[in-house]
Amino acid sequence: MTHSPETPEVPIRPYAVTAAEVVPGDLFALSREDAVRHRWHVVTHTLPEGPEVIRVTLRPPLGGVDHEEALRRDQRVTVAGRRLDVAAVPRVSSPVLDDVEFRDGDRVRTLRAVDPEAEEVTYVRRWGAWHADGEGAAGPVSDAEVRRWAAGADREGDVVRHEPRPVRAAEAAGARRVVVTGLGAVTPLGVGAGELWQGLLEGRHGIRELAGEEFDGLPVRIAGTVPVDPAGLLPRQAARRMNRAAQFAVLAAREAWADAGYADGGTRESGLDPERVGVSLGAILGDASVLVGGDRRLREKGPRGVSPLTTPMTVPSQAASQVSLDLHITGEARTVTSACASGTEAIGQAVDRIRYGRVDVALAGGAEAVVTPAIMASFAAMRALAEGDPAGGSPSHPFAKDRDGFVNGEGAGVLVLESEEHARARGARVYCEAAGWGLSADAHHVAAPDPSGDGIALALRRAVRDAGGQVADVVHVNAHATATVDGDLAEARALRGVLGRRNVPVTALKGHLGHLQGAAGGVEAVAAVLTLHHRVVPATVGCGEVDDAIDLDVVRGEPRALPDGGDLVLSNSFGFGGHNAVLALRRVA
Repeated sequence: MTHSPETPEVPIRPYAVTAAEVVPGDLFALSREDAVRHRWHVVTHTLPEGPEVIRVTLRPPLGGVDHEEALRRDQRVTVAGRRLDVAAVPRVSSPVLDDVEFRDGDRVRTLRAVDPEAEEVTYVRRWGAWHADGEGAAGPVSDAEVRRWAAGADREGDVVRHEPRPVRAAEAAGARRVVVTGLGAVTPLGVGAGELWQGLLEGRHGIRELAGEEFDGLPVRIAGTVPVDPAGLLPRQAARRMNRAAQFAVLAAREAWADAGYADGGTRESGLDPERVGVSLGAILGDASVLVGGDRRLREKGPRGVSPLTTPMTVPSQAASQVSLDLHITGEARTVTSACASGTEAIGQAVDRIRYGRVDVALAGGAEAVVTPAIMASFAAMRALAEGDPAGGSPSHPFAKDRDGFVNGEGAGVLVLESEEHARARGARVYCEAAGWGLSADAHHVAAPDPSGDGIALALRRAVRDAGGQVADVVHVNAHATATVDGDLAEARALRGVLGRRNVPVTALKGHLGHLQGAAGGVEAVAAVLTLHHRVVPATVGCGEVDDAIDLDVVRGEPRALPDGGDLVLSNSFGFGGHNAVLALRRVA
């Protein structure tokens, strides 16, 4: 039910003729008013019925049922200046759907067949209602309305087609469902996922003035810093062998492990096979200060002044290795480095490792500690950092008219992921399903996002598809939204293009936390899980007035109830170089 390839691509120029001049193939309207309403038919046959009357057989130009009209030979009618191949116009009738039992996943395709330039519209049934695909789509439609369309289609010159959801044969083996059973976080709002969630609901931020003398002279001296020394929360001997990012990661992993109901100490104490447990953490640099400090000591004291721990504490993989050491996890310890998308991609990779049976349990997320003078100076030189007094409110303004850059930050966020059967067998509390994820690359610029948002949109669609869902299922988006002018706009364009005209509530957390770099995806995933679990959407801090060009339903002021009618929450992360990663989480019964 699309345009016939035989339809000539010439403009429609209506003009009046007599009925006697009409021949098969003419694009025909009974009146000038029908032409204005784009109500045309193809003349398929003409038959003289008497000296003064001619009978014409008509069919909608994009296919449909025939009907006949008896016309006086001198009667004025309208033709379009376009002639069609009658044999290429299908003769079809819309089915009666009154007795059909609709199911979620069914599709209905509608076409206004009397309009040669009409486009087919597809509706998908989700959560008991029909949702149109594509941008600018109207709101949901009821079963009764779809049945009414089908009943009147032939009369109105429309074509309606119903496609039942395919029934798949049972498979011997397939992908396992993955669920979230534990959460841990260390952020500028405090230590613990509870501190993070409470700070988000209360609208607090954790952006502070950098007081150390090493930051003197920098053009920007604010950052989202963790308010306690993580080394003081760990055994002294262990802490001194970890960089700051690894300390954050171990603390977040311990909290998530306990929150999932496992015993202190790790896999052996919890009765788990350590070979069936994995770690997957994202990081860009981990802790840049170790390498910088080693270089400084080399210059000041010579080679003997450099600690033998400098190299193992410099590598970005230290966070994952320290978590595996701390909890005795031997299945795998993976590190993902894809700029600011690292944490989200690390979670996605862990989802796949569990889905396909490589491990049964995984700790996944991100950790970063790059609030260092050199990194701050570099970001400032790029003109990427926001300025402002944290005492007067958050200097980070995601999606706002006055946004002028991001605030550098640090922290860690970790999820415990498990196969559903593993979690159910041990009676675990399940927060939600880690339903799918999507990746893409902009291939546009070393630092700037593709302004079209096409790469982001691809990752969004892939995440929804990987979750086995539809765009209509999305009820909330935790946006990346760093508060850069171009980045926020590209993300907003992508979201609007994918979500259509639906006003899905969107939250950005960078106003609360700053940009936690490789840890951002892990921390924001923790927040997205809690949003689904508590059915509350936190408000966006720092967005006083939404930029008109953003065109999204940005949650501001007060938290908002999570909408009904769908079950997917998306958590977005995008990084320098065009790395795009999106995590899809699903509510569970």
